[in-house]
Parts: sequence; C-alpha cells; structure tokens
Amino acid sequence: MSSDSPGFELPLRLFLAFRVLIDDLHDELARQGHPDVRPMHGYVLQAIGPDGTTAADLGRRLGVSKQAAGKTIDTLERLGYAERGADPRDARRKIVRLTDRGMDCLALSARIFDRLRADWAQTLGEDRLRALEADLRSVTPAEPFLLDMPGWFGNS
Repeated sequence: MSSDSPGFELPLRLFLAFRVLIDDLHDELARQGHPDVRPMHGYVLQAIGPDGTTAADLGRRLGVSKQAAGKTIDTLERLGYAERGADPRDARRKIVRLTDRGMDCLALSARIFDRLRADWAQTLGEDRLRALEADLRSVTPAEPFLLDMPGWFGNS
C-alpha cells in the first residue's frame, strides 16, 4: 500500500485551508465593526468594484441570475455596504456602487489577509509558503479573481 494520500484528500485540504482563512477573516471583520458581512458579500463587493455596476452585469460576473444578484444587493444596501443610484449616462439604468462602509470593508479585508498570510508564514516558514503559493500558481489559472465562485458552487 502506498503512503501517498488518497486523491480526494487534496481538494478537501485545499478547501479546508480556504475555509480557515475565510473564517479567520470574518472573525476579525466582526471584531473590527463588520459583524454582518458574509463570505458571499466579499465576492459581491469585489464584483461591484470602485466604478459600480448594474444588477445584470453583477449577476454575470458572479455567475448568478439578475434576480439573485438583486437580492444580494438588497442585503448589502440594508447593511450599508452598497447603494443604488441613477446612471448619469442612461437614466433608465440603475448603478450599484459601494458606500464608504463597503470600501472600508474591502480595504480592511486586504489588511487582514496580509496579516493572515504573515501568520501562515510564521507557522510554515516564509520559504515554504512562497513555494506553496508558486506551486498553486503553476496549477491554477493566471487570473486569480474568478468572481463566479458563488454561482459555480450553486450550479446543480
């Protein structure tokens, strides 16, 4: 019998590592004034971006329906992270934009991720972490910001 791990363990360990990072991020976001932000919200805030977007375009970026995107926008509006407004170029269109609270959450998330990476470097060693990151880059697409993960997880 081989001492290698079974093939199914690799995706489980990668997912668990992802989950640990995301859970740690959200614990810290909650401590720093963002207790209602959920993992899905991070994808949505990134997909809205600094220039804003429409609900239809947001749905396409996330791989979900316009209606699903609209429900998430409603939630983010209620929580104070996004707002809808008229498109200055086309009065028929509504643009979703990040509020100052939404921008703060994204900036804070970036700082927390930097700290979490530093924690992993402390645990694993900087050289091993850099090697892990390089190895993951060699087996994943070049574009790291595939925001359609919520839709991908939800597809049946």
